[in-house]
Amino acid sequence: MAPAHRPAPPPSAAHEATGPLLTMTGITKSFPGVRALDGVDLDVTAGEVHCLLGQNGAGKSTLIKVLAGAHQPDGGEIRWRGETVSLKSPIAAMRLGIATIYQELDLVEHMSVAENVFLGHERATAGFVHTAEAREATAALLARLGHPEIDPGTLVGRLSAAGQQIASMARALSHDVRLIVMDEPSAALDPDEVDNLFRIVASLTASGVAVVHISHRLEEIRRIGDRVTVLKDGRTAARGLDAHTTPTRDIVALMTGRDVEYVFPERRAATDRPAPVLSVEGLARDGEFAPVDFDLHPGEILGLAGLVGSGRSEILETVFGARRPTAGRVLVDGRPLRPGSVTAAVRAGLGLAPEERKSQALLLLESVSRNVSLSSLPRFARAGWLNRHAERAGAHAATRDLSLRPDDPDRPVRTLSGGNQQKAVLARWLLRGCRVLLLDEPTRGVDVGARAELYALIRRLADDGLAVLLVSSEVPEVLGLADRVLVLREGRVVHEGDAAALDEHRVLGLVMSDGPGPVPAPAGTAPEETSAPTPRGDRP
Repeated sequence: MAPAHRPAPPPSAAHEATGPLLTMTGITKSFPGVRALDGVDLDVTAGEVHCLLGQNGAGKSTLIKVLAGAHQPDGGEIRWRGETVSLKSPIAAMRLGIATIYQELDLVEHMSVAENVFLGHERATAGFVHTAEAREATAALLARLGHPEIDPGTLVGRLSAAGQQIASMARALSHDVRLIVMDEPSAALDPDEVDNLFRIVASLTASGVAVVHISHRLEEIRRIGDRVTVLKDGRTAARGLDAHTTPTRDIVALMTGRDVEYVFPERRAATDRPAPVLSVEGLARDGEFAPVDFDLHPGEILGLAGLVGSGRSEILETVFGARRPTAGRVLVDGRPLRPGSVTAAVRAGLGLAPEERKSQALLLLESVSRNVSLSSLPRFARAGWLNRHAERAGAHAATRDLSLRPDDPDRPVRTLSGGNQQKAVLARWLLRGCRVLLLDEPTRGVDVGARAELYALIRRLADDGLAVLLVSSEVPEVLGLADRVLVLREGRVVHEGDAAALDEHRVLGLVMSDGPGPVPAPAGTAPEETSAPTPRGDRP
């Protein structure tokens, strides 16, 4: 996609009289046993989008928490508009004009948009909050962000992911903000919402506000960024790179310390396929996807390509039993599964690595071994007693086979990088003896180096006989990993064929072409009634 063309910031904003808006020099920060930052340098100019890149564990999160006042550095200097400052708390950072929007938004869902926007600096007199004034001011901020349709009185928990992000940005703008840090702001957005986000960023920078943008998506850096700073192992690998002209190979090499390209593992040479392990016949859900048919063979990777909302994830979840189909059936080894039953799917050998692994797949406060053994606990139990030694040994063997790092089964899973958390989910199903692996956005939130490792791992599992059904928003990822591809548009399969016969332009042409329109919902059904049910009593 073409780079966003932003109007140049006002000269007075583009270059402060005292130099850069923000300068961080030699920042260090250590935690017990870990040196997270080892002399990091960063400088940001007013009115620019400065992109911060690095693998998971490179120090990005620690650095922005230092900038936000959430962590205190052990050493180094922070200069703000030419003066040395000490950011003792998030409030101190905000008072200077530094706002941080984290990937996992820190909003209060049971409070209104207006209450969230002015949380901590309420408009009040003598302890009485001026509700009408706060709502009016919030409405003005939402209009500035291009979203006047959001009602300031709406509970934040009722907003979409994009709406919640807008509310978080409005909260930042309710202060006299000069610098906004955005951590993976597009991770949960569809393409139209990303376009709107970047339009807002362009408007902010045109008014002189600086933006520090953190993303794993290099195409976003090309589109929205001005300069790039790369971190590796807690150090500054490069600073001030041109976001548009620096070759991707160079950026990836700086991030990883080696020359890594987006190279997918070689596909195994085509041979006679065994009988399908998974068959889907006329499977459909009213309002979500039309009848779909496909077979999946052992050792094969079948990709589902399409835009957000095309029905990809819904098909995956219906196959797994997390959604009940309105028509059709799923068969494993020729035997139909009970519709809408996760338990039946797991017992038949299916495993799902969902899109939101932190909220849908992992117990973040539990150990790696407990997360891995979760679907196999009866295997380690005798007479109702759990053999914890056997459980730990089995989980450790599964994670070691996937090269999960660090190699510590007792480590809380929340402390792992995104790529290693994904490995923990995969290890769970391998320990269970899974035969069909359903992957929904397997590399979301995973850095470039870990992506290449996951690609090789998925291909190795398929070569060992596992059948893989893959969903990804990134068309190159689907085409690079899959053997065959189903292309979906608005809930319908518009193409099926070998991945090697397709390219990104052809797929995008298929998913964006005119057609019969979306799958209709059943008469009298509200949109929210056709959304995915949350499996509760039927979890593996």
